[in-house]
Amino acid sequence: MRCLTHTLLRRLSCLSTQCVPGRWSQIFSPKRSSLRQRCSARPGVVTATSVVNYWQKVFETNGIPEARESSEYIVSFVLGAKTFQSLSSKSLRTPLTAAQQEQIQQLSNKRLERVPVQYVLGEWDFRDLTLKMRPPVFIPRPETEDLVSLVVEEESLMYEKNSGLCFPVSAPHPVILEIGCGSGAIALSLLHKLPQSQVIAMDKEEAAVDLTRENQLLRWGPVDFIVSNPPYVFHEDMASLDAEILRYEDLDALDGGDDGMTVIKTILALAPSLLKDSGSVFLEVDPRHPNMVKDWLQAHSDLLLVLCAVHKDFCGKPRFLHIQKQSR
Repeated sequence: MRCLTHTLLRRLSCLSTQCVPGRWSQIFSPKRSSLRQRCSARPGVVTATSVVNYWQKVFETNGIPEARESSEYIVSFVLGAKTFQSLSSKSLRTPLTAAQQEQIQQLSNKRLERVPVQYVLGEWDFRDLTLKMRPPVFIPRPETEDLVSLVVEEESLMYEKNSGLCFPVSAPHPVILEIGCGSGAIALSLLHKLPQSQVIAMDKEEAAVDLTRENQLLRWGPVDFIVSNPPYVFHEDMASLDAEILRYEDLDALDGGDDGMTVIKTILALAPSLLKDSGSVFLEVDPRHPNMVKDWLQAHSDLLLVLCAVHKDFCGKPRFLHIQKQSR
């Protein structure tokens, strides 16, 4: 996989937003230190189950969202498991060591400060991969896994179509461009599922990629797919996001401007010059965007892009767009 910064990305707007301060007085609680006191007073009797129950109550008292899930993720992480449910009955009954109790407390204290669980643990699973997480890099959401599936399915259909010909044409391996790679979740997942593909991952942040390598994109030529989970939150909705997001994540990765389409429009405007004929763009968007994108494409018919499919996420909301380049 190539990680590149391209001058095209300089045309992606650097969006600004105002972070609404939270009410810190509601987050901190003097009860925070009681676990250490309890563990010290009763060494050898604290189990995974009792600690999960304890921190669930502390999180609930302090208004932490998903209190039970947060507690379970932290405890299972310290015990070396992916989920609390995957722990054996023996592990649930075995007394925690003093070191384990201390680590749980340290991580839980971070969660009390509304640090997202993904940043607290420093890692998170996306499809079949475990990725490192650190602020303020955008945290991949579970629904984005479906975006990867759509690209994989489209590539499979193209392969089957070619294989079904009387005289199959030797097709080159797909070339995929991801715009706004963040943690690399989409690009790395596509490489994992399509190991013979060539993936170009681009981001506007110089810290993520090297500007001097931007010209390497030219050697790849037109691409088969462009895939992106761009900033698509309507600017007026930014202030209503959870405190975990407002305080710790990169808000530029979320704020899509007044209509949520500032970056989406830029990607679509650039797509024809990057795609092969019949190439596709796969986007994750706000549920309000499908009709807006359709109208925008019709108003910009010179781009030769057509919205050919809208796919729903696991909540039943229209979330993913399949846009195809038409031949001249």
